[in-house]
Amino acid sequence: MNRSRMALLGACILSLSAVVANAGEKPAHVLPYWQDIQTVSVNRESPRTAFMTYDTRQAALSGKYESSKYYKLLNGTWKFYYSDSHHNLPADAVQTVAEMKGWNDIQVPGNWEAQGYGIPIYTNHGYEFKALNPQPPQLPDDIPVGIYRREITIPEDWMSRDIYLHIAGAKSGVYVYLNGQEVGYNEDSKNPAEFLINKYIRDGQNTLVLKIFRWSTGSYLECQDFWRMSGIERDVFLYSQPKTAVKDFRVVSTLDDSYTNGIFKLAVDIRNNVPAGKNLQVLYELIDKSSGKAVVTSTGDCNVKGTGVQTVTFDANLPEVKTWTSESPNLYKLLITLKEGDKVTEVIPFNVGFRRIEIREINQKAKNGKPYVVLMINGQPLKLKGVNIHEHDERTGHYVTEELMRKDFELMKRNNINTVRLCHYPQDRRFYELCDEFGLYVYDEANIESHGMYYDLRRGGTLGNNPEWLKPHMYRTMNMYERNKNHPSVTFWSLGNEAGNGYNFYQTYLWVKEQDKNLMNRPVNYERAQWEWNSDMYVPQYPSAEWLRYIGETGSDRPVVPSEYSHAMGNSNGNLWDQWKEIYKYPNLQGGYIWDWVDQGLLRTDEKGRQYWAYGGDYGVNMPSDGNFCCNGLVGPDRKPHPAIAEVKYVHQNVAFNAIDIATGKYKVINRFYFTNLKKYTIQYELRANGIVVKKGKLTLDVAPQTEKEFSIPVKDVRGKVGVEYFVHFSVVTNQPEPLIPVGYEIAYEQFRLPTEVDRIAYKTTGPTLDWKEEGDNLVVSSSKVYFEFNRTSGMVTSYKVNGVEYFDKKFGVQPNFWRTPNDNDYGNTNPKRLQIWKTSSHNFKISNASVKMEGKNAVVGVVYDLPAGNQYLIDYNIYPDGVINVAVKFIATNQNAVETDILEDTHLATYTPGKKQEKKNLLEVPRIGVRFRIPQDMNIVEYFGRGPEENYIDRNAGTMVGRYKTTADDMYVDYVRPQENGHRTDTRWVALTKKNGCGLLIQAERTIGFNALRNAVEDFDSEDSSHPYQWRNRSPEEIKDHNMDEARNVLRKMTHVNDIVFRDFVEVCVDMRQQGVAGYDSWGAKVQPGYTIPANQNYEWGFTFVPVKAGNDLDRSLRYNY
Repeated sequence: MNRSRMALLGACILSLSAVVANAGEKPAHVLPYWQDIQTVSVNRESPRTAFMTYDTRQAALSGKYESSKYYKLLNGTWKFYYSDSHHNLPADAVQTVAEMKGWNDIQVPGNWEAQGYGIPIYTNHGYEFKALNPQPPQLPDDIPVGIYRREITIPEDWMSRDIYLHIAGAKSGVYVYLNGQEVGYNEDSKNPAEFLINKYIRDGQNTLVLKIFRWSTGSYLECQDFWRMSGIERDVFLYSQPKTAVKDFRVVSTLDDSYTNGIFKLAVDIRNNVPAGKNLQVLYELIDKSSGKAVVTSTGDCNVKGTGVQTVTFDANLPEVKTWTSESPNLYKLLITLKEGDKVTEVIPFNVGFRRIEIREINQKAKNGKPYVVLMINGQPLKLKGVNIHEHDERTGHYVTEELMRKDFELMKRNNINTVRLCHYPQDRRFYELCDEFGLYVYDEANIESHGMYYDLRRGGTLGNNPEWLKPHMYRTMNMYERNKNHPSVTFWSLGNEAGNGYNFYQTYLWVKEQDKNLMNRPVNYERAQWEWNSDMYVPQYPSAEWLRYIGETGSDRPVVPSEYSHAMGNSNGNLWDQWKEIYKYPNLQGGYIWDWVDQGLLRTDEKGRQYWAYGGDYGVNMPSDGNFCCNGLVGPDRKPHPAIAEVKYVHQNVAFNAIDIATGKYKVINRFYFTNLKKYTIQYELRANGIVVKKGKLTLDVAPQTEKEFSIPVKDVRGKVGVEYFVHFSVVTNQPEPLIPVGYEIAYEQFRLPTEVDRIAYKTTGPTLDWKEEGDNLVVSSSKVYFEFNRTSGMVTSYKVNGVEYFDKKFGVQPNFWRTPNDNDYGNTNPKRLQIWKTSSHNFKISNASVKMEGKNAVVGVVYDLPAGNQYLIDYNIYPDGVINVAVKFIATNQNAVETDILEDTHLATYTPGKKQEKKNLLEVPRIGVRFRIPQDMNIVEYFGRGPEENYIDRNAGTMVGRYKTTADDMYVDYVRPQENGHRTDTRWVALTKKNGCGLLIQAERTIGFNALRNAVEDFDSEDSSHPYQWRNRSPEEIKDHNMDEARNVLRKMTHVNDIVFRDFVEVCVDMRQQGVAGYDSWGAKVQPGYTIPANQNYEWGFTFVPVKAGNDLDRSLRYNY
């Protein structure tokens, strides 16, 4: 951008800043505040750093607001009046004396919709009040309003001080009244609003009323992808300061060019709210929090005029300063003290961390011939291993307690997550303080999203290019910046999300750059800017591994960090390791933020007392809705991690291993940390034989950050044994506690298979002679020991007995299975309709041939299935006299195409994704190639040798190690908010399904198999097979009227929930040659990627063996044989 244009825009910014700074002044106009674009607040204090005032140094050192005698929390039970229309409010509702009929109790904080008032609405893109064709600033004729009311008493010793009301977050248009008088008004629901209330209060009891409009013009900038709910969402409190007090302060805490010495600057604004001038002393201390010792102190004089503001500045250099990073979040406690003479009048604490953030070129050049441009934290080219996070509690809605925040951070730190993007608004004050303490880089984002207006730059399109909306854009940006500017954890600024680009965002970009250039000079980013000048990093959404490889090789003029990627909706996050292999390879690829952290399900109880999580469409009648699209987290609403988090932990781990020479025990360790030597950790190694540890040891290696080292372990020349597979397993564990991580916790792991192949022994057995016969439609193979029955009509094995023990439940034995219950990504890429032929192929089988022949002492039952796709599926059952059955399967190719499907509207409306290609949808793939059968429910003990212990899929199994695991069919179920495919395991060598006494059935793979073993049928998880309604969008009266069932079939999900899943009295087992991957680049079009599909135009052969077992030693003995 040329200098003259920058100067012009800068001038515009300065003039606008003055207007927004005075936004709290009461406007003189007729329009109600909530209907006026230009009224963003009335009588509100200017935004400032979040701090509390204390009367003593001792109280201030605690850092807890509750330790201040000048802090009074107003959370708890308030009186509440709700109306669906602002036209029907009691005339005396805000008065000191009011008729309380119709008022109820409500908890503050907490959305009123989560407490039984009004209707929670979830939409993704559209405005909940006008989902199609919105016309800002128009709002509905009837606006729901909630009125909060409580009595407050001001402490007597506060009355000579300035008293403030602090509303940390309330949505949307908030009017404030004290003792019947209007105090002020505010929009911007995710930033605090403070009001000076001295002239409205009186001695004794005071009546505080908040009247909140569910929608205001501010709602047009709050179109985020989350529950649209209302009310008081964060703390409400009172505090007081001396009449002459700290107004705000600015901290510079960076590093010199050696990245070892600290540069500290402090500017303190002193406000005087009395007519006479004041002479004060301003003191500051910087205290090392780990030692409790002051490392620097200084005092300055301040002469502040009456009703004026004076700034006092300090600076200092700190040699060998302890730096702040996600790996070691060292903090210093800053104390700012005001004194009048010898009297301390105020002490302000704040945590300070020393770090340096910069973007610069490095020596390495890209394919384009130019140096790579990278983000540096303290001189290191960091990889950002992040997630997006919304405020969500399954019970209270958007109100999140500190306890729940700590739980989230603990899970993040233990799964190698080092950064969070705040989507798409600033979080609560305590969130930032905990990020400072625990070490999480914060990608702070303004409370701006106007997704429902989309991105057309022309008049009537995006609000981001409409100058009439500049003031509210700037207001929200300033609120974010001013409150959070001093937090060590705040590493990036973001101008908003999915709100178009243009004039308003050019202005907000320039304003933030100007404000922060002499502070910490952090990168300012914006996703919709794409490659335009008003984003310091390229922060695209949902790129593929292929595109990441391209931009990594080619190079870029700025760092590349996807602000959203790997969409975690339901059973998802496929291809994550493919993406990270590219990220680790190229310096300009510096990580990304998974979408997102928590499923936004709201806890409800059905009429039978069963709990479930509600999502869009579960409340009200014909509400606009995007269904369960709000449930796309790595953890459930209850914070139970989904299995995919194992993959996240693995791809993010900071220690990696390579094999140099497995036979001689030589390996390489790679230290991916940027500031931590590996000697801080213990590396444990184990030699495992079929998952059982036979040798182990420990190492401590001195490996500097970002370096690698070869090492050896005394595991070499391992001699193989029949039926035994050997792995070397490495585990990196903590020797000392880290923030939220205890001693002995595993932070990284890897395994390597040893090349110790020994041919298995050909299986030979004896037993009573087998005979066979036809009984009507049944083919029967039997002896005094064995009974096997295949039914031509049903096309399935209907009985399998050995020594009188029946292994199949209610005649539901082995049968072809090609269908997997669609996950959310399947619906997004139209697989349920495209591949419907494979669901048809898994029922009502047509058999062209079924026969029996004897091969020596064995009987072979051969079955040929003619499939609807014009191909065949062949299963041969080779039955041994002792009851062992080898199952050999062939899938014959078909050239039939998939059903043609339309590109979903969601795909058209989705955010821009670089490099996204039109995927071919006519190629027919098979969801799975396998068989299924049911066994009695008491055979629900599951032991297997394969990948685990978590559920895993072929495109999401890098983080699940091959091992010997034991679980139950009950516990293999994964309760995704909307039921779908779950519980799969890959690379399985064998699985045993037994009773508690060890008797049961071993399934031994010819090579490897995948399997599910659940207490439900495939159909139980299939949305289309339920009786529930479809997830209708209901965006307009026309859409509500036209619920077209034919068009919805196999295209829309149905409204199914976890309470629809009731365990059956059997265990259904699916044994697969392969099941396709779960996908996950996005959930609105991205297909399963090549390499993880099963093309139908190929032949496949596979097999496994049923071996009846009585005890564990039977199982291990059986593994020696080739059947």
